[in-house]
Amino acid sequence: MLDRLLDQPNCNVSGVTASGFAAMQAAVFAYGLSVGGRRGARTALANFWRRVSHASMFAIDRTSLLRSMLEQSIDLEQIRGEDCPVKLDVLAVNARSDALKIFSGEQLSIDAIVAAATVPFLSPAIEIDGDLYWGDGDISQLQPVALRGARHGLMVTGKPSMSMARCPDRSLSSTHCAAGCATVHTIFDSQYRAASPLLLRPWIDWGQLTEIRDRGRQSAENWLAADLSRAHERAAFDCISQYI
Repeated sequence: MLDRLLDQPNCNVSGVTASGFAAMQAAVFAYGLSVGGRRGARTALANFWRRVSHASMFAIDRTSLLRSMLEQSIDLEQIRGEDCPVKLDVLAVNARSDALKIFSGEQLSIDAIVAAATVPFLSPAIEIDGDLYWGDGDISQLQPVALRGARHGLMVTGKPSMSMARCPDRSLSSTHCAAGCATVHTIFDSQYRAASPLLLRPWIDWGQLTEIRDRGRQSAENWLAADLSRAHERAAFDCISQYI
């Protein structure tokens, strides 16, 4: 989906909040965009998925695999630098308290990104500052302040969100949001979760990865055709009742 959105000249990304394995992709995307613009981001993502396919043939420990791929794919200081065009936040879950935590700025680290991509109970939680974290955090539970300052927000998800945080600055009787909430859209791919088992197997076929990529591009294409042309008219989620 990111690959297709990079083709859209009027679609500029100022910030990304990601959870699960998407945190790895978001970090690679932010790094590639920072060092090489749109072409750099597309190249970085393609190289990352090549590493996913190749490294999985040799690594037994999944945590070591994730860390190795990430360290080969990004320069963390480049992402955390002021010149990076994308503000990156990654969402992980405290394995002890089940509380969500956003890692951003100076707190953003290789450990934090790996923790966000770690499958709960299937791999050990990652220790960060004395606490244990792993992934699968629900971004829909984030407070809407995370999107303030953006004209539009886009949520890419593989499951419909049953619970979304209400915008605190909009009363039930009001049609105007005092905080200037961004319009929120969603790209929903019901087959997204079906790809998850591929990342747990000892070897990942490149052909299957390209099929996933092509399906993601098509999902983004469908959304662009249906929503983006009317983005100023409506939101996929109505801020009067729902907001992320």
